[in-house]
Amino acid sequence: MVSHKQPRLSRAQYASSLIALTSPPPSSCRTFFCAPKCDPLPRRDIFDVKKDWSDHALWWEKKKTWLLKTHWTLDKYGIQADARLLFTPQHKLLRLQLPNMKHMKVKVNFSDRVFKAVSDICKTFNIRHPEELSLLRKPRDPKKKKKKLEEAEEDDLELEGPLLTPGSGSIYSSPGLYSKTMTPTYDSRDGSPLSPTSAWFGDSPLSEGNPSILAVSQPISSPDILVKLYKPQSLLDKAKINQGWLDSSRSLMEQDVKENEVLLLRFKYHSFFDLNPKYHINKLSIMSSDNHMNNSEKEVDEVDAALSDLEITLEGGKTSNTLGDITSIPELADYVKVFKPKKLTLKGYKQYWCTFKDITISCYKSKEEAHGTPAHQMNLRGCEVTPDVNISGQKFNIKLLIPVADGMNEIWLRCDTEKQYAHWMAACRLASKGKTMADSSYNLEVQNILSFLKMQHMNPDPQFIEPITTDINPECLVSPRYLKKYKNKQISARILEAHQNVAQMSLIEAKMRFIQAWQSLPEFGITHFLAKFQGGKREELIGITYNRLIRMDAGTGDAIKTWRFSNMKQWNVNWEIKQVTVEFADEPSLAFICAEVDCKVVHEFIGGYIFLSTRAKDQNESLDEEMFYKLTSGWV
Repeated sequence: MVSHKQPRLSRAQYASSLIALTSPPPSSCRTFFCAPKCDPLPRRDIFDVKKDWSDHALWWEKKKTWLLKTHWTLDKYGIQADARLLFTPQHKLLRLQLPNMKHMKVKVNFSDRVFKAVSDICKTFNIRHPEELSLLRKPRDPKKKKKKLEEAEEDDLELEGPLLTPGSGSIYSSPGLYSKTMTPTYDSRDGSPLSPTSAWFGDSPLSEGNPSILAVSQPISSPDILVKLYKPQSLLDKAKINQGWLDSSRSLMEQDVKENEVLLLRFKYHSFFDLNPKYHINKLSIMSSDNHMNNSEKEVDEVDAALSDLEITLEGGKTSNTLGDITSIPELADYVKVFKPKKLTLKGYKQYWCTFKDITISCYKSKEEAHGTPAHQMNLRGCEVTPDVNISGQKFNIKLLIPVADGMNEIWLRCDTEKQYAHWMAACRLASKGKTMADSSYNLEVQNILSFLKMQHMNPDPQFIEPITTDINPECLVSPRYLKKYKNKQISARILEAHQNVAQMSLIEAKMRFIQAWQSLPEFGITHFLAKFQGGKREELIGITYNRLIRMDAGTGDAIKTWRFSNMKQWNVNWEIKQVTVEFADEPSLAFICAEVDCKVVHEFIGGYIFLSTRAKDQNESLDEEMFYKLTSGWV
């Protein structure tokens, strides 16, 4: 008995074993049916041998599967004689809408997983940490009829460059998200490192010899364009938008994305690993201000002083105690007004002498009773901290939602001054994460809060406002509700006053300050989904952030219950009934059924944030893509 080993075919021979349909196919792709007997030799009348077919592959429409393993037989794929296969390019044009509403045409590999495709897109734009971004389908206004939206072609920039095919041999191909062995190239004019954007596009409209063109602020969209945009009016509308996130573990073709379709490139996970402008904005000069250098020298001086004090202490001498006891934890003690809302009550704030130690606030009736039993005591671990500030009204409130067995206790703190508010607010934010004021980020948090409050101050004398030449169009800068409430002149005057707080800053500093202000907002980073909780009678909202899950009221958006990821043991998904179950270490398990959204999207958000929390500080570390897929892909 003679055994015959089936020879391994190349991609061209593999494709040539198919018989073409009699009808002429389009030039971009060809359709084939499998036949029991196939010609083993290449057919010159079917394939143009002068054309490069290396980017083409077979697509099985019925199963929505790419046949990329060319060493597999058709039988191993389960393909029968009546199967319809498409011989089509893997790289196709995709129209990306950036946050500034500009569109760009990019060639994307439609056979790669979305996670890998986004990584290649970000490499094209020279955006670091692509794991924080993803692709979102364009939301449709349910009130409008379905129409084909005509996009302005003059706003599109077609990016011409080499295909980002893994393993292509190019020095810019992506062996990993951060490659330690990537060969650097340098600009021949000034010797500076040459970014991939400049090398790919050269003198194209994208770079124009300057690869930082995408970092330059673009003109504001006109009111005509803004009017056409879909604006969610409620949290329920925002939850419906989040249904459009693409599955990161599947390819674009598998998710019915068509060539030239418009997708939104957005931040999916609001867990920013590093916001250093030196790394994130290409070809910008390194910040060399005296303040930066002075801060660096001050840090060195503090380290030297601490080492000197330690040496003197070990020798039995008395230290200067300049830095104090490094083992002690800072505390706060001051008069603070406290209010605990109750139903059918109109009682206002009551003043207490409050001490903030570790992560606990103790309230005493007077300063003299501080050594006795407190009237109230609050452990802030896992609580929700929300600011309620009005500079003009001198209102500095802190809203605390403290988790208890049956839900959340609501406590309000009112401070008298900005300085007091900044210290107590920073301490509350750290305590909610289980950190004390001894943490190194406490002083930075205080300074960020003070600078944010300073930005909201109005200029007392309008005559000192420096005029700007740019015409201000309030319709492009503020929400419609303010346009209805105030006149355009009033809004423009307020914008000019606010501009004076940032007028002396550099562009990068102003952007960083804007991001810090955005991060300090109460609703920052919360992604909403509509869900029905176990035991609940109506649909509610589940909010997912970088460190917790929030059960929210669908009407008001108020937090009902919070669960921290740090207290989570595991989570499971029942794909049949679309139910997500989360188990915690010392709390009852959480179970909810996803409504109007695939539970895979919610599962990917939870797993994605867990994955991002494992990133290390090493800038050269390559991400473990397989671990990302294990945490987010699941089994369907």
